Amino acid sequence: MSLHARGHVFLVDDNPDIRYYLADLLKKMGYTIEQYADATEFLRQSMDVSPAVLVLDVRMPGMSGVELQTRLAGLGRHTPIIFISGESQTQEIIQAMKGGAIEFLWKPFQIQTLIDAIDRGLALDEQRRDVFIRTVNMRRKISELSAREKQVFLLMLQGQGNKGIGEILNIQADTIKKHRANILQKMQAHQLADLMLMSKGMDIACMLQQQDLPD
Repeated sequence: MSLHARGHVFLVDDNPDIRYYLADLLKKMGYTIEQYADATEFLRQSMDVSPAVLVLDVRMPGMSGVELQTRLAGLGRHTPIIFISGESQTQEIIQAMKGGAIEFLWKPFQIQTLIDAIDRGLALDEQRRDVFIRTVNMRRKISELSAREKQVFLLMLQGQGNKGIGEILNIQADTIKKHRANILQKMQAHQLADLMLMSKGMDIACMLQQQDLPD
């Protein structure tokens, strides 16, 4: 699916007047739109694309918006959700926000308020996608390291020099240098600073531990 640079909006609302009005307005503002009359139709037909936002009615026949939110979480779909509602119980609002909704808007709402929420959600989804891609790439590169190289890699990230790594692992300095060179090559990094930047915000120790677990 080819998406406009401004981002993609899924719109799920059983009220056709609201759905068509919002869809037409958002299209004119540069978003790409998919609209659905109910949650079941959305689950059956939509694809998990990114960056995207789900504008979701709370009260609908059949599956409610909050129930759809729970289903999506179980499927591993984490598209940011903006709930819109004409009437809702306090418990529904609490459940929606606990489920990670980024906004809850009461009908009728100001269009600019919706736009602000959509843009915030798109930025969040793009950030999540970037983190996911970085994590997948990091796991792939780490899988190419030998067991010893993984140990040296972690110590490098902890700021240990060749002497410190050698003392901790009880291996010679020349061997450490070879390991460092192999690590930089396999991780596609020119120097330690590149490795540090590549690993920023990631729990490398946890990744290494998970890869060492038996199948």
